[in-house]
Amino acid sequence: MELKTINDRVSVSGQIQPSDLDAIKEAGFVMVVNNRPDGEAPDQPTGAEIKSRAEALGLTYVEIPMGREGVTPDMIEATRNALDSAAGKVLCYCRTGTRSTTLWALSQSGALPAEEILSSASKAGYDMNHLSAYLRS
Repeated sequence: MELKTINDRVSVSGQIQPSDLDAIKEAGFVMVVNNRPDGEAPDQPTGAEIKSRAEALGLTYVEIPMGREGVTPDMIEATRNALDSAAGKVLCYCRTGTRSTTLWALSQSGALPAEEILSSASKAGYDMNHLSAYLRS
C-alpha cells in the first residue's frame, strides 16, 4: 500500500486490503473513501470487506464508486460532503488513486484556487491538467 499525500487532510492510494486498515488507523486517518466499484478485478476485496474492518477499527467508511460511466455531479457532491464531514485525515482509494484524485480535485473547485488543486495533485504524482478549464470556471 502506497499512500500519496494530496494535502494535510487528504491522501489517496491504489487498492487497499482489509489488513491495511490497521496501519491506516495508526497513521491517523479517521475516514476511508472507496472510489472503486466492486468486481473490477477478481482479486479485489469487496467494499463490504473493507467497510467491516474499517468500522471495527472505528474508522468512518464511505463508498463513492466511480466506474466506466465516469464522474457525475452526485459523486462530486458526495465527495465534498464526505471530506467536509471528516474530523481528521481522509484516505481515498481506487485502483491506482487517479479516480480518487479526480473526485477530490473536482470537489474542491470553487473552494480552492485551481492552481493549488492542480499543484497538490501533481505533487502527489497525478496530472489533473485536463480538469483545468472546469476548475477555473
